Parts: sequence; structure tokens; C-alpha cells
Amino acid sequence: MPIISIVIGVILLLILMMVLKLNAFISLIIASLLVGVLEGMSPADAMASVQSGLGSSLGSLTMVIIFGAVLGKLMTDSGGAYRIANTMLKVFGKKRVQLASVITASIVGIALFFETGVVILVPLVFTIAVAAGVPILYIGIPVITALITMHGFVPPHPGPTAIAEIFGANIGQVVIWGVIIAIPAIIIAGPLFTKLFKKEDLEVEIPKGLFTTKQFEEHELPGFGASIFTAILPVILIALKSVVELATPNSPIRPFTDFIGTSSTALLISVIVAMFTFGISRGKNMKEIMNSFAEATAGIALILLIIAGGGAFKQVLLDSGIDEYIAGLMEGTTLSPILLVWVIGAVLRVALGSATVAGMTAAGIALPIVAVTGASPELMTLAAGAGSVGFSHVNDAGFWIVKEYFNMSMGKTFKTWTVLTSIVSIIGLIGILVLDMFI
Repeated sequence: MPIISIVIGVILLLILMMVLKLNAFISLIIASLLVGVLEGMSPADAMASVQSGLGSSLGSLTMVIIFGAVLGKLMTDSGGAYRIANTMLKVFGKKRVQLASVITASIVGIALFFETGVVILVPLVFTIAVAAGVPILYIGIPVITALITMHGFVPPHPGPTAIAEIFGANIGQVVIWGVIIAIPAIIIAGPLFTKLFKKEDLEVEIPKGLFTTKQFEEHELPGFGASIFTAILPVILIALKSVVELATPNSPIRPFTDFIGTSSTALLISVIVAMFTFGISRGKNMKEIMNSFAEATAGIALILLIIAGGGAFKQVLLDSGIDEYIAGLMEGTTLSPILLVWVIGAVLRVALGSATVAGMTAAGIALPIVAVTGASPELMTLAAGAGSVGFSHVNDAGFWIVKEYFNMSMGKTFKTWTVLTSIVSIIGLIGILVLDMFI
């Protein structure tokens, strides 16, 4: 039975990654080949399918991931993120410092990968918390909640963008619905969650070295308007495409908005704008800007490989005919496809650790369900993302990043980080199910 092949493939994936500590890319390729052979494909055909999956995944996502990383790097090096955080603090004041931090992290999180956002914002968390006289985690928990939620729900982040590609979802709609769902998830898992702790439970010692980041002088910083505009420009362009598409599908400007609202084009435009707002206008020459470009791209090779491996696994499932078998199983079922893909993503997240691998694998397994049930590709994308972002524990790199940056014990990391990611995942699912009743 094809379902047995999938189970064997996933078990092998777990063994390779968790027991043998093999790299996720190599593990995905080996598991993909095994599933293909188990389903009757010749080894040569299985390898051809893997190569096809690698090419199709990288072909559609390479520019998105590279330009997203470059945009984040330029914003970091210029002090743009620092400007946004400091301005928010001044505007909202110390009494509303938590709200200011959440809004800052949500905005910055649109353009930055989770790990990059943590590296940038955690030193600012310490600075803000000390200045406001509040416990570190009172600011830290909402900030990392906003970062991980945007990372899991909103393109152009790699996970939701890759899942949207698999389901053939409209990226603009995924952005709009993703932001809507992210808001209650961030509020509940962030500021409201901190109210469950005693003040002393939110205190941690600041790790040595995290206050040694570059201190920008006022004259060195880009303006707040330029910083925030550049940070959210990709989302503005992608959302504009979707709005025109929905409101005026026959508009003469639609070819133009379709072009600038494509993820890769939107990020390319944003990077070009960032070269000026975060580079040339700040007195940097092109060589310095290109150094930031090189440093940003050097750090995303593994992300590209993992996404390519996930695409290979998905392609083997399709080429071997497993998708048709799963489609047959779903005929006449009363089980919600949104709930199903969320459960698959959550189980894989617990087992594998990587949210990107879990989300893409869940999407590949659940892809036939969309055609059979007529489920919204956009909501299926968000459901896979919601499932894959929760229940983080020791096999997730994010768990260790948060633990070390906030200098927490294992127990405290479970009580804070693991619980908040689980809340984000569950609240996200509830929001998606609510949206499903109206769209």
C-alpha cells in the first residue's frame, strides 16, 4: 500500500536526522529515493524524479530566499532595524514598552528570517528592558513570538512561500490571511502569555557579549519613515497585486501589478530600494553594499538545500502515483482537510524539528486533498505553516537559539518557548478554521 511507503520514508527520515544526525538535505534525498523505489519506480526513474523536484523548487524560490536575506542584511548593517525599535519605544513610552516591542518585531519580522531577527532584536530587547525597568522575558517572549509567527505564516519567508508554491496558492492572499491570523496568535502567545508568569520567573541574566553589538550614533541611522517603508515594501507590493486581482480583475494596470506583486519581483524591487535607503543615502559605496550581499547569501545555502530536498520528496510522491492513492482515500471523507494538513505538519514538526521540512513534507503529502475536496489552497498553506511552527523542542535549532540568547535553563525554555510556539500553532489553526467558514 502506498501509505506504507510514505510511513517507511518518514521513519527513515527520522532515523537519518535524529539518530544518525545526518544533514536534512541528504536525509530527504535518501528518503525520497527509497519511497520512489518502494512504489515501483526504477532507481533511475526515482533519481530523475528527485532531480526534477530539486530543480522546480529552487527555480521558483531561489530569488525569493536570496533577496529576502539580502534585504534583512542591509536593514541590519545600516541600523534600520535599530531605528524602528528606538522610534517605537519613544512613541509608545515606557508604560507601553511591550506593545512597542511587539509591533517592532512584527514589522522587522516581515523582512527577516527568524534566526536573523533574534540576532538583531535580542540585544535591543535587553537594552529596552533595562531602560524601562522590566524583566527581560516580559519583552523577550512577545518579541520572539512575533518573529516566529511571521516566519511561519507570512511570505516571503521560505516556509510559507515554499508551501504556497506546492499548493499553487495565491501568494498575495496568503500574505493577507496570514497577517490577519498572525495578529491574535501574537497577542495571545506573547503579551497575554507573559501575564501567567510571576515577575521573578521572567527575569534572566543577560549573557555576556550581547551588549557589544554596534552602537549607532543618531547621524548614522536612516530615517524612521525610510526604514519602515523599506522593511514592509515587499508585503505592500504583494498585497497590491492581490487587491487589484480581487477588486478589479479586468483593470488595465493588472499586468503591471501582476509583475511587481510576484514574490521574486517584489523582493528584487525592495532590495534595489534598500541599496539606496540603507546604503547609498547613508554614504556607503557599492563595494560595501555588495559585501553585505555576499555575507547574506553565504548564510542561506543550507536553507536552499533543505527546501530543494523537500521539493524532491514532494515530486517523488507525485511521480510515483501516491497522490492519486491519497486522493482516493479522501473521496467522501468528512475529515476537514485543513485539520488534516495541520496535524501532519505538527507531527512532522515534533519528529523532525525543522519547520520548513515539516511544512513542505506535509504539503506534499496533502496536495491531492485540494483537488478532491476543493479546499482553499491559501488556507491549506496557512494550515501546513501553522502545524509546522508549533511544539518546538530540543530537535529544533530555534529552541537552542532562544535558550542561549536568553540564558535560560532547559526547563524554563520548555515553559516559555515550547509553550508559546504551541499556542501560536493552535490559535493559528482556530483562526484558519474561522476564515474557512467565510471564504
